[in-house]
Amino acid sequence: MVEVNVEHASGAPPASVAAAAAAAAAGVTGGVVFNPSDQLHDIQFCVHSTPSWPEAIILAFQHYIVMLGTTVMISTLTVPLMGGDHGDNARVIQTLVFMSGINTFLQTLFGSRLPTVMGGSFAFVIPVVSIIHDFSLRSFTSEHQRFLHTIRAIQGSLIVTSFLNIILGYSRAWGAYTRHFSPVVIIPVVCVVGLGLFERGFPQVGKCVEIGLPTLIVLVGVQQHLKHVHPRAYPVLDKFALLFCVVLVWSFAALLTVSGAYNKAPAKTKQHCRVDRSYLVSSAPWIRFPYPFQWGPPIFNAGHVFGMIGAALVSNVESSGAFYAASRLSGATPPPANVLSRSIGLQGINTLLDGIFGSPVGSTVSVENVGLLGLTKVGSRRVVQISTAFMVFFSIFGKFGALFASIPLPIFAAIYCVLFGFVAAVGVSYMQFTNNNSMRNLYIIGLSMFLAISIPQYFNEFYVSAGHGPVKTGAGWFDDILNSVFASSPTVALIVGTLLDNTLEAVSSVRDRGLSWWLPFQREKGDVRNEEFYRFPVNFHDFIPARYLY
Repeated sequence: MVEVNVEHASGAPPASVAAAAAAAAAGVTGGVVFNPSDQLHDIQFCVHSTPSWPEAIILAFQHYIVMLGTTVMISTLTVPLMGGDHGDNARVIQTLVFMSGINTFLQTLFGSRLPTVMGGSFAFVIPVVSIIHDFSLRSFTSEHQRFLHTIRAIQGSLIVTSFLNIILGYSRAWGAYTRHFSPVVIIPVVCVVGLGLFERGFPQVGKCVEIGLPTLIVLVGVQQHLKHVHPRAYPVLDKFALLFCVVLVWSFAALLTVSGAYNKAPAKTKQHCRVDRSYLVSSAPWIRFPYPFQWGPPIFNAGHVFGMIGAALVSNVESSGAFYAASRLSGATPPPANVLSRSIGLQGINTLLDGIFGSPVGSTVSVENVGLLGLTKVGSRRVVQISTAFMVFFSIFGKFGALFASIPLPIFAAIYCVLFGFVAAVGVSYMQFTNNNSMRNLYIIGLSMFLAISIPQYFNEFYVSAGHGPVKTGAGWFDDILNSVFASSPTVALIVGTLLDNTLEAVSSVRDRGLSWWLPFQREKGDVRNEEFYRFPVNFHDFIPARYLY
C-alpha cells in the first residue's frame, strides 16, 4: 500500500504538513490524498455483468471494427512480400479475422476469462520476414507459387512453435515466473504495452492528415465534450462515440475520393487516403469458409521454427501485460499466477490453430481492444464474446467483411492514439499501490520504462537502415530470437524491471514494492474475488483434473 512519511528529522512536522494545517484553519481545503482503490471508478459494467442486448450488440460491433486495423496492417505488410496479390491479401485477412473470433471465444471461455480480443501479433513479423527472404532466393514458376510455399513454411513454424507456449502454460512454468512480479514491475510493463506502439499512432495519422487528424479531434470532442450537451446524449456518446466517429470520417474520406481530390496526388497519398485503394472489396469472395491447411500441407524447417521462438516469448509478455491492463479496466482483480499460466497455455493452442488454418502470424492480446474497454467503461466478458460472432460471420461472407476492412488505416491510427494511451495510463494507475516517494522504486520504474522505449527504437532504426537487426551472427534463427526479443518494448521492460526489482534491496523494500497488496491476488484462493472473476464456466471443473486448474 502507499506509505506517507510524515516524520521529520527534528521531530517537527514537515513544512507541507504545517502549511496544510494552516490552510485548513483558514478555511481553505488542500493537500487531498486519494486512497488506493482496487477498482477504477466509473466502470459501468464489470467482467461478469452484461449491458442490455441492443447495447451489447453495438458494443460488440465496435470491438470488431477496432480489431480490423492491426489485422489489415499485418496482412498488407506481409502478403505482398510473399508474392501474394490482392486476392491472396483478402483471403489472408479473412483467415486472420476468422481465427481471431475462434481464439477470442476460447480465451474468454477457458483461458484468462477476461474480456480480451485475441488478434495477430506483430512480434512474429521479424521471423516471418526471414522466412520470406529465404524463399525469395529460390525460383518458382510464379509469384503465387512463391506465396503458397512461403505461407506453408510459416504454417509449419507456427505449429511447432505453439508447443512452447503450451508447455510453458500448462506446466505452470509461466505462472512460476510471474510470481517474481510486483506492482513496481507491472507499472512499466503495462505502460509500454501502450506507449511502445507509438509508431502505429500519429506517424500513421500523418500519412493522410486530412482524414487522420479529424478522426482524432472528432473522437475526443464527441466522446468527452458533446456527451455533456444533453442528459440523453451522455450514455449514447459515452459508449458509441467511436462508431459515430468512424462512420463520419469514413464518409468524408469517401466523399474526397469520389470528388477527385486525390486524382493528381502521389501514389502513396492515394494508397493511404483513398477508400478504393485496398482492392479488398473487389478481390474478396462472396462466401468462403477458412479451413485447415487451405494453402496446402505445412512445410517444416528447423531453422524457421527456432527463429519463431523469440516471437512466441514476446507474444507471451505482451499478452501478460495486456491481461493486467484488461483486469483493471474490467473491474477484476489482477490475474493470479495460475490464470496467467492457463492463459499462456491456451494462447499456445491459439497459435497452433493459427498454423493449422494458415494465418501468417501467431496470436496475442489485441491492445487496442483493451483500450476500448476503458473508453466505453464497459468491461463485460459477454460483449467480447458476442463480438466473435461478428468476426466469424464477416470472415465467411467476405464482401461484407472486406467493406469494413477497407477503412483507411489513418482512421484506425487516430483511434489508436486514444486507445493505446488509455492502456498506458492504466499502467500508471498501479503506482498507487507502491511507495511513490521511494527513490528505489522511481529508479527501477524510470530505467525500465526508458530502456523499454529506447532499445526497441535502436533495433527498429537499425533494421530500417541496414535491412537486418543489430544481431547478425550468421545463424539466422539465433538472430531472429534476439532481434524479436529486444525489438519488443514490453519484453525489455519485463526483463529490466524483474531483474532490478528482485535484486535491489528486494527484502527490505517489501512494503515499498506494494507486495502487501499484491501477494493475496497472486494465489488462486488468496482473495475471495479471484474465484468470482476467473472461475471456469459451470461444471467445467468436472471434466479436467484439479492439477490443471490451480
